[in-house]
Amino acid sequence: MELIGYLIIVAVLVVFFAVNSVRYSREKEQQLMKRIKNSYGKRCEKDYKPGEFEKIRHYFEYLVENGILEDYIDEITWNDVDMDRVFKQMNNTYSSVGEEYLYFMLRKGKNSKEELVEFDRLVKVFENNETIREKVARIYADMGKTKSISIFDFIHRLGDLGKRSNLKHYLMAGALLASFVALLIEPAIGVLFLITFVVINVIQYYRTKAEIDNYVICFSYLVRLIVDGKNLAKLSVPEFEQYNKRLVELTKDLKNIEKGIFLLPSNSVKESIGEMIMEYIRMLFHVDLIKFNSMLKHTLDRLSVVDELFEIMGKIESAYAVASYRNMLENEYGFYAIPDFSGDELIIEEGYHPLIVNPVKNSISTDKSVLLTGSNASGKSTFLKTVSINAILSQTIYTSVSRKYVAKMYSVFSSMALKDNLSENESYYIVEIKSLKRIIDRVKVDKNVICFVDEVLRGTNTVERIAASSEILKHLATNGVMCFAATHDIELTHILEGYYANYHFEETVENDDVLFNYKLNEGRARTRNAIKLLKIMGFDDSIIEAANGKSEYFLEKGVWN
Repeated sequence: MELIGYLIIVAVLVVFFAVNSVRYSREKEQQLMKRIKNSYGKRCEKDYKPGEFEKIRHYFEYLVENGILEDYIDEITWNDVDMDRVFKQMNNTYSSVGEEYLYFMLRKGKNSKEELVEFDRLVKVFENNETIREKVARIYADMGKTKSISIFDFIHRLGDLGKRSNLKHYLMAGALLASFVALLIEPAIGVLFLITFVVINVIQYYRTKAEIDNYVICFSYLVRLIVDGKNLAKLSVPEFEQYNKRLVELTKDLKNIEKGIFLLPSNSVKESIGEMIMEYIRMLFHVDLIKFNSMLKHTLDRLSVVDELFEIMGKIESAYAVASYRNMLENEYGFYAIPDFSGDELIIEEGYHPLIVNPVKNSISTDKSVLLTGSNASGKSTFLKTVSINAILSQTIYTSVSRKYVAKMYSVFSSMALKDNLSENESYYIVEIKSLKRIIDRVKVDKNVICFVDEVLRGTNTVERIAASSEILKHLATNGVMCFAATHDIELTHILEGYYANYHFEETVENDDVLFNYKLNEGRARTRNAIKLLKIMGFDDSIIEAANGKSEYFLEKGVWN
């Protein structure tokens, strides 16, 4: 009777935990679907922990380091125009594969027209069908994200582990099973053996697991990638037909990796009492370590297959993220545009900066380079970034943050937010001329370049700055480059008048306050308010009067008094 009582208690506890597990899973599922529905078309507000964002770059970096990707947005340009923030704004992905591929797409710089049209076709699937959108997002959410590990990076570092034998794991598992048998034959000795081998197996488990822990997580994720690749194909979305067929072929080739999925720790959003039980089995019998060694061999033999699976799955979720981003742009800014790459001139109508709330929209139409003048904080740098971001997004995700975008395909470069390089003992001027030199070198092999230069050669004296910068800018313009340059040197607008179209931003001083409208105007800057600003900020009248006198004398005589 006493034994039956214990069994009843155990049964009740099992049922209790099972029911709670089902209820918990159901609640998690409902919360996830609510998040999928509510986050679509919204700015991604995710906070990235240290190292979490860094790993997103690894797929792109692998392609660059191995010479697979040669034409891309370089680090200077990417940082100049705050593309990390633009990426984070649109990163409504649910898997590591999706976000790593999306980052790669933006860094790629430009695609063929055929690639962009095909990608746009995938984006429109998500824009036009809410049911498909949510089902696909659910599959990628099941795959999930790693915190600080680049899956692609680890897969391609598996060769560093070398061949790993399962012999010791089989021996330890066998010894533990033998101790159970001994427990039935000779309980005293059996208990001693059981305790001994439980301790040994657990210690060896965590010792070995520590060596390969990141790789175990990687393989767990790889299995999810294979399983969810099959799940995506099973949706049978007609528009994905060519991808579905290839997903079936790829996942079939990787079936030996997928076998025994339950042996590995789950990366799924679902949790259950079964997973808790499996964790104890793994510690005692090393089943996940044995599976790991088997997967290691199969994966190393099929790296190219894994790469193609990664690419297809990443591309499809990137299309989902871009569909969400376009919806956000339309809701917050009123519109976005599908780019037109058939024109020889650059046309942007009502272009805006996607990182600014309620931005001023500006338009420009030009078939020559542009020189921007105006005071500090008037909008020059923001306009340069607006045009450059438009070029990058148009050529990568086929989406322009404007009402209309017409241009050629360009290689995009900038030289804007530079700093002294203290680690290499380089002054600002050295850093600046190196940055400009890389653009000039690119022009020698690529005539379709658009570049953005903010305050060219600001790191040197006025006379040499104007002399050198005028020749550099002239060289760029006469070699087919579409150059947008911002400057305070009005002299350049005269020297380069035949090579550059002049545009400016202006401000007004009213009631001891400076007002900016941030609107682009044709022609060179006409206002000179720097000395007025000194007065507004409370500088002594003697300084203001002397400065005005020197300024007027120079403008009249051409020399300083």
